[in-house]
Amino acid sequence: MEKRFLNKFAALAAVAVLLLAIIAGWNSSFLRETKVEGSQRPILIEGPMPIEAENFAKKLDKVKVEKSGTFVFYKGRLDGYPVIVAKTGKGMENTAAVTALAIEKYDPIAIINQGTSGGHDPSLNVFDIVLGKRVTNIGSLKTETKAEGEGMDPSQWIPMDLMASEGSGADANANKVRYYEGDKQLLAAANAVKDQYTEGKVVEGTIGSADFWNNEVDRINWIHTNYGTSVEEMEGAAAAQISDAYDVPFLGVRILSNNKTNGGAYNPNTAAANQEYVYKVVKQYISTIKK
Repeated sequence: MEKRFLNKFAALAAVAVLLLAIIAGWNSSFLRETKVEGSQRPILIEGPMPIEAENFAKKLDKVKVEKSGTFVFYKGRLDGYPVIVAKTGKGMENTAAVTALAIEKYDPIAIINQGTSGGHDPSLNVFDIVLGKRVTNIGSLKTETKAEGEGMDPSQWIPMDLMASEGSGADANANKVRYYEGDKQLLAAANAVKDQYTEGKVVEGTIGSADFWNNEVDRINWIHTNYGTSVEEMEGAAAAQISDAYDVPFLGVRILSNNKTNGGAYNPNTAAANQEYVYKVVKQYISTIKK
């Protein structure tokens, strides 16, 4: 009886050791696949819609496609350096989720969120590009108190910094705009190649993000005045916030696809033009990494 028990115990122990070995092997394989790109941490390029991501992905060598949920990652190389293009989907929630997932999974050295945008600055035209010296959430707002029947007045809404306090929305410290600064090295790389862009001008500015689409020029002008925005889109501030939480260098790059403040009509070809420019930015940034 004792011998049978010992034999059974030994068999169970062997199975346990085997399972641990399998799990350990799977974990190391998973880490090799997702987090380790040799000795080089990849650059992550984000684009919301297919027209804002797939043109760049086609420029990569040795592309491998990975999917997680509805998110698509194109893993490849540019000038021998690992680059990942993430098709995020539209909106702040999708972008925040993709950015956190990509940071955990791939450990990028830098993140560029790029795509199209609507103009807020009347001095900017369709095909002009804004480098996000600052990115801000223009949809985080608090209304003033009004009783039933007293109406609504969006011009009196107050910016709300969700990261200023862990307390309730009544905390006065949160009644301000939060800006996320663009990474200086990424900005330097973008500025270094801006003269190669010939379809418009390239300027530094403030990118505003929110889950809404503004067509009211008075509303656009209000945001431009109160936030200093150059353009608006629906993703960049979410990516910037998550990048900041993980201390990953970040830059937003947005091209004007329309501008209601000066009558600039929508042009879908801007998405491809922006990716061509960002491609040059990434090549420049890679050259600085290699040095």
